[in-house]
Amino acid sequence: MLSQPAAALARLPPASVRVLVGFGAALLVSLVVLHRRPAARGAAGGGGGGPAEDDPAARFLALSEGANATIAADLRALTAGPHLAGTGAAAGAAARVLSGFRAAGLRTLTREYTPLLSYPGHASLALLRADRTLLADLSLDEPADVGRRLVRPYHAYAPSGGAVAEAVFVNLGREEDYLTLERLGVSVRGRVAVAIRGGGYRGGVVRRAAERGAAAVLIAGHADGGVERGTVILGGPGDPLTPGWAATAGAERLDFDHEDVKRRFPAIPSMPVSGKTASAIIRTLGGPALPVEWQTGVGLPVDVGGVGPGPTLVNFTYQEDRKMGMIQDIFAIIKGYEEPDRYVILGNHRDAWTYGAVDPNSGTSALLDIARRLGIMLQSGWTPRRTIILCSWDAEEFGMFSKISFICVPFISFLHFEGSFFQIGSTEWVEENLEDLQSKAVAYLNVDCAVQGIGLFAGSTPQLDNLLVDVTRQVKDPDVEGKTVHDTWNKMTGGINIERLARTDSDFAPFLHHAGIPCMDLYYGKEFPGYHTALDSYHWMEKHGDPLFLRHVAIVEIWGLLALRLADDPVLPFDYQTYASQLQEHANAFSSMMENSKWVHLLNRSIEDLSDAGMEFLKEAKKLQDQNISDGYSLMRRRLLNDRLLLAERSFLQADGLQGRGWFKHLMYSPPEDYESKLSFFPGVADAISRSSNRSAKEQQAAVRHEVWKISRAIQRAADVLRGEFSNRNESLYSSVSVAP
Repeated sequence: MLSQPAAALARLPPASVRVLVGFGAALLVSLVVLHRRPAARGAAGGGGGGPAEDDPAARFLALSEGANATIAADLRALTAGPHLAGTGAAAGAAARVLSGFRAAGLRTLTREYTPLLSYPGHASLALLRADRTLLADLSLDEPADVGRRLVRPYHAYAPSGGAVAEAVFVNLGREEDYLTLERLGVSVRGRVAVAIRGGGYRGGVVRRAAERGAAAVLIAGHADGGVERGTVILGGPGDPLTPGWAATAGAERLDFDHEDVKRRFPAIPSMPVSGKTASAIIRTLGGPALPVEWQTGVGLPVDVGGVGPGPTLVNFTYQEDRKMGMIQDIFAIIKGYEEPDRYVILGNHRDAWTYGAVDPNSGTSALLDIARRLGIMLQSGWTPRRTIILCSWDAEEFGMFSKISFICVPFISFLHFEGSFFQIGSTEWVEENLEDLQSKAVAYLNVDCAVQGIGLFAGSTPQLDNLLVDVTRQVKDPDVEGKTVHDTWNKMTGGINIERLARTDSDFAPFLHHAGIPCMDLYYGKEFPGYHTALDSYHWMEKHGDPLFLRHVAIVEIWGLLALRLADDPVLPFDYQTYASQLQEHANAFSSMMENSKWVHLLNRSIEDLSDAGMEFLKEAKKLQDQNISDGYSLMRRRLLNDRLLLAERSFLQADGLQGRGWFKHLMYSPPEDYESKLSFFPGVADAISRSSNRSAKEQQAAVRHEVWKISRAIQRAADVLRGEFSNRNESLYSSVSVAP
């Protein structure tokens, strides 16, 4: 998307490069001095000088009147029909977003990609007697989709196939459920596994069944009539045929028999079914009695039969329609006046499995309102210091596995992975512009399901925590009169609780886990029972989710104020002391788990140095802020100071990625390989633990120790970047060498 002059420099002799670089630096300083426009931030097009005119945040908040009606109108239009990525119906939502950006007076760009997409072909399901005569045809429709307007429930990337076999009920399809079946003497080998949704990422449920020899998997919806669509693709980034590079029209594509491609797809077919259909199968099963704790999931009576196998047979067939499809990312760009090559990026995906009123178009309508407000501010004379980019991603759902529940208890954070890897539209764009983003992106602010209930929930990289807390003090609570969002957020959870982004269930994943860009994710409401079903409609939002659309307004205000602070603050509002404190909590939790203080000593030393570097940086920044920045030299000092903040997060990346999962590079907050991992940080350690479970204690300790060394070195790198100098430590712990610059 952006030009790359570095290639031209690389072809010049070294002496010429030095001359050009020196000239370029001098020219940059001159341009900055000549073209600074501090008055533009306070100009209001000739009006009188009220506070809103001088303060971009106040001006942004002043535009909230009537915003709920505007947001509601956008959401109603966006959700008028289904808009699955890669289909003709997706064009309407894209046109709405593009016209909204243009109506705000913003410069727009589009970028098209051609990834591999997956749609349902033919499917059938029947229940047979033991002699293979027909007992009943079973419905694959979604009861909640009364008008049959939506794509029939299916699992994207599930392979074509079929089975005529006995069924076994596997409850949620977790490891512990299979252990229960083993104790009962029941195997799924050669049989159809029937599971209830809720056992983690659906692709993981299918994989666990396949590893135990199952022929196929059916995953049941709940009693509300909704059936959850979604993908079952396995570990890997973005488009499965272009791993690590963008799926542009003329790009290289791997063959389907390539090992990196084959491992992405499940080995057996699967299908989501209604609770009613699953119940019809389970009621006919014999075998050992159904455990009492398994009976509630599909509303079965207490006197139901067993877990199987049989004696009835399931006849299941599925034909996948796999094809290359065109997707389109849409951008609106507001160029900064002082640092146009520093990007504050806001993003939301617009494609949906169904109508998408919650997921994702509550976020899309919020993004359009931000565009509207920023457009008005531009017309009144305001211009951001740094460039703001608004992004509307396509095809997130084809790589978006599911949501993740997060549980925080003292000392240890547990992730229950029900969730996604690898949003296609955003991943392809990040891969295409990786070098540019890593050198220029300030932060990525994500909103997916903006509103799905009551209460603010947030995740971020730790250096953004204090910024988020400050912003919530400026926003009125949408549900409690006279309170701010900060007041109710703090009271709701017994204290501010900000999740860490080790999950990958939205578009922040490629920015953080692959590119090392600070990220934040915002949403109202902990969870939505109609996720990926026909129940995700404008009617639900209007009647239940946000009748007055004031929660949408609150998200817009938080999102927008965050962007304005990141785009306009002279010194970026990052706090790496907070980051160090969070890492120390992780180290303490790790120590409790492993009962080995020697390894934690490595971490403690590097974390302590990061904390010291963070404190030194704050003192240096305050000293600079107290000065009158009016000359080119001071401006350049401030820019270099900000660059250290910007680049410190990149220090947590491992160049060759996690072992066996090279696309994931972030050593603090990438997702673990094991979908059922209990560790929400230090993914290399989590992988070493899960992979070495069958090894000797000595081998396991060696694997974990190696990962701890990697983490310690990464934290030390971040401390050195914050200081802006080479490491001058000669201690044996780090084995670093003092080098004179």
